[in-house]
Amino acid sequence: MFRGFFNFLLFSSIYIALVALLMVWESEEIMGLAMDRDHYFGFVFFSTICSYNFHWYLTPGSEKHSERILWGRRRRRLQLMGCCIGLLGAAWYGLPLLHHWLPLAGAVVLTFLYSAPKVPHATFRWLKKIAIGKTIFLAFVWMYVTTLLPYLISDVSKLVFREVALLCVYRFFLIYAICILFDHRDREEDRAEGIRSLITSLEEPHLDKLYYGSLIVSAACALVLAPALPLFVLFSLLAAVAVVWAVKNYAQTHHSDYVYYFQLDGLMAFSALIHLLWRLAGGI
Repeated sequence: MFRGFFNFLLFSSIYIALVALLMVWESEEIMGLAMDRDHYFGFVFFSTICSYNFHWYLTPGSEKHSERILWGRRRRRLQLMGCCIGLLGAAWYGLPLLHHWLPLAGAVVLTFLYSAPKVPHATFRWLKKIAIGKTIFLAFVWMYVTTLLPYLISDVSKLVFREVALLCVYRFFLIYAICILFDHRDREEDRAEGIRSLITSLEEPHLDKLYYGSLIVSAACALVLAPALPLFVLFSLLAAVAVVWAVKNYAQTHHSDYVYYFQLDGLMAFSALIHLLWRLAGGI
């Protein structure tokens, strides 16, 4: 029973939607934003549910028969229902934010571009041939929705734009490193489907340089931000980089869906979890 409930939370994309909320909350805390929190949190949660169920509904079965693929095959209607409920929820919570329509539209377009190559229509087939696009789109949309967009729709920020930009670069390269691990695992299938990315093109030594280089850039941005951040925030940001740095070999030798969709996806919000626990423990 517990395993079934855990699979439901994980593979219905409720888990990843909660990860997104935690990341938005951390951005709000770090930047000291004054925004329409309830509506934006609702918009992010349901948009994530919609986009991920849409993506997985269009994802064909894999020769590896992963746990997530098998779960989705047996629950096609549930995935479609998740997509519809997510779309309705995103519309409900997004309507009060329509005065920010331009930055919100950017999030919608970027999210769709990631899954568009899977749409079975000739209009979208050319997207499979865009070099490097897949991974960059995904990392950028996560950074945009959880970090830059909250800043753009907020009336107040305690960080200046230069510091916000550094936080965005920090998060982009942290997420990009995690995306590299996903693409490394799936690159043979991507090649078979004709989906091009930087990851499918690089040899292992160059891929390692890209991975560790991304994390070095992420850590450097956190260190440059140090004067503007409380010590525990700086620690949480660097701790996330350190953990992602350390898990590479494990992730590349353990291809379980639970490693990738629970542990690695959860690492995007690792610093936010440390931040939240610090707050709950009474930290300032």
